[in-house]
Amino acid sequence: MPLAMQRSFEDMGAPLVEVPFCVLDIETTGGSPAHCRITEIGAVRYRGGILESAFHTLVNPGCEIPPFITVLTGITHAMVVETPPIEQAFPSLLEFIGDAVVVGHNVRFDLSFLNAAAERLGYGRLANRSVDTVALARRLMRSEVRNLKLSTLAGYFRSPVQPNHRALEDAKATAHVLWGLLERAGTLGVTHLEDLLQLPTARGTPQYGKIRLADSLPRRPGVYLFRDRNNAVFYVGKAKNLRSRVRSYFYGDTRRSVAQMLRELATIEHRVCETELEAAVTEVRLIGAHRPRHNRRSKPSRAPHWVRLTDELFPRLALARSPRPEGILYLGPFRGRSGARLVVEAIWDALPVRRCTGRPGTRDTPCTYAQLGVALCPCDGSLPEPRYREVVNRLIAGVENDPSLLLDPLVSKIEQLAGSGRFEEAAWVRDRHAALRRAIERRRIWRALNEAGTIRAEGSDGGAVIESAQLTGAWRPGAPPPLYPIHTTNGNQARSEVPSSVADAEEAHLIWQWLTSGMVIPIDITGQLAVPVLPVPGLERIEIPAV
Repeated sequence: MPLAMQRSFEDMGAPLVEVPFCVLDIETTGGSPAHCRITEIGAVRYRGGILESAFHTLVNPGCEIPPFITVLTGITHAMVVETPPIEQAFPSLLEFIGDAVVVGHNVRFDLSFLNAAAERLGYGRLANRSVDTVALARRLMRSEVRNLKLSTLAGYFRSPVQPNHRALEDAKATAHVLWGLLERAGTLGVTHLEDLLQLPTARGTPQYGKIRLADSLPRRPGVYLFRDRNNAVFYVGKAKNLRSRVRSYFYGDTRRSVAQMLRELATIEHRVCETELEAAVTEVRLIGAHRPRHNRRSKPSRAPHWVRLTDELFPRLALARSPRPEGILYLGPFRGRSGARLVVEAIWDALPVRRCTGRPGTRDTPCTYAQLGVALCPCDGSLPEPRYREVVNRLIAGVENDPSLLLDPLVSKIEQLAGSGRFEEAAWVRDRHAALRRAIERRRIWRALNEAGTIRAEGSDGGAVIESAQLTGAWRPGAPPPLYPIHTTNGNQARSEVPSSVADAEEAHLIWQWLTSGMVIPIDITGQLAVPVLPVPGLERIEIPAV
C-alpha cells in the first residue's frame, strides 16, 4: 500500500537540534533509475549531532554489474550474488529512515533510485523532506573551494572518513560535511528546519543581509509591518509563522515588487496573535489604519459607495457615499463607484425599477426608459402607486429573503443572450449577476453577525470572541476560553443594516468564513445566529464561450 504522507515537524518550525537526519548514499549499476538497479545502501541516522544508528547492506541488483562500475566502486558481481534483493532490503531501510529528513550529496540522485524502487514495490514515493549538501555548499561556500565534490568538501571540513564510492563511508563523510555546513548556516540565522530547507534558494542580492531583521521574529501567528528608513509602514502582511513567512521573501521570490520592498526595508515590526483568524483581522485593520503603498490589492478604497433605495413615493436606486437613515434599503459598501454601479445595473436588468429622477406628474410623456419598456416611470402621472409598490416589494424581498427573485431574471437573460450568440452581452450580465449575488451574501453575513450579539466559538486553530460582527478576543488552541472578551479594538458599534466601511465588511467576511468552515463549534451566543432559509443561487450551470 502507498506510504502515508509525512507530517511536518511542527509546521517545519522544529529547531535543528531536535530534527532527526538520515544521511544516506547508494551505489548503482548506472545512472538511470528506470533501467539500472541499486547495488549498495549505506545510511547513518543522527539527532542533535549524535549518531543514533547505522544501516548498511549490499543489494543483489538481479543483473550484471558493468565493468566500469566495478572499477569505480570495487563492487563485483561475486560480492552481491548472495546478498538480499531490493525487495528484502527495502522494508528495513524504510523503517530505518522513519520520519527523518533525508540528507545526501546530490540527494536527488539517491532519491530517484529509492523512489523508483518504492513505486515498483508498491510503497509509493518517499514523503520525507530532503536536504542536499551540494546545494547548501553552493549557497554557503562556493567561492572557498575549487569544486563541490564530496571528496573536496570532506577534505575542507577535515572529515575523519574519506569518501571512496562505497555507500556507508560516503554517507559518513556526507554527515561530517553536513555538520560543517550547518555551522556556517547558523551564522545566517538558520536555526530551524524550514530555514534550512529554504536556504539553497536564497537570492544572492545585496538585500540578503537584511534577513537578519527577521531573527527576532517568533514562530507564531501574527502580523508583520515593513517600515522604511523614514519609519513609514509600506507593507502589512499576516502569517501563520511570522519568522518563516518574513524570511521567505529572501528565498527565491523573483517578483519585482518584492525586490523593491526589500530595497526599501529598514525595520520590521510585528504583532503576535493568538490565532490565524486574529492575524487576518488585524491585518485588515492595520491596512486600513496605515494605507501602505505596497498593499495594492487589499488597500481600502478611498471612495467607498453604497447602493440606496430611496425613501419616496416612487423609490429609485441611487449611489451614496455613506449609509444614511433616510434610505429604505442599502447594499454595500463597495470599493468604488464602478462596483456599486454594477449592482444597480443588475437590479435594473432584473426589475423595471424607476430610473428617472424627476418629480411625478411633471412631464407630458413617460421618460425614455419607460418608452423603451425597461422601467416604470411616474413622470407623466399615469403610473399607479400600488402597481409600482409591487416592484419595490419584490426588490426588498429579493434582497432580504429570496434572492432568486432578483437573480433568476438575470440567469434567464444570460441564457437568452448566449443562445442568440451575443456572448459579450451575456458576459456583461454574468458580471452583474456575480456582483449582486456577492452584495446580497455580504449583507446577509453582516446582519446575521449583528443579530447574533456576542459569539464565543472554538476551532482546531483556537477560539474567538465576536461582538457585533467584530473580533474582540481570541485564544490559542488548548487554552481555556475567556468569560469576557480578551481585548476590545474598535469597541461595540450600534447594529446597522450594512457595514460603515469596507474594512468592517472585510472583517465580517473573514469571521463568517471561519465560523462556517466546518471546523468551528459555538460555545455560546447571546443572540440568534441565522440566515434566511432560501440560499443565494449561483451560475454553476451556465457556461459562456470566451469572446
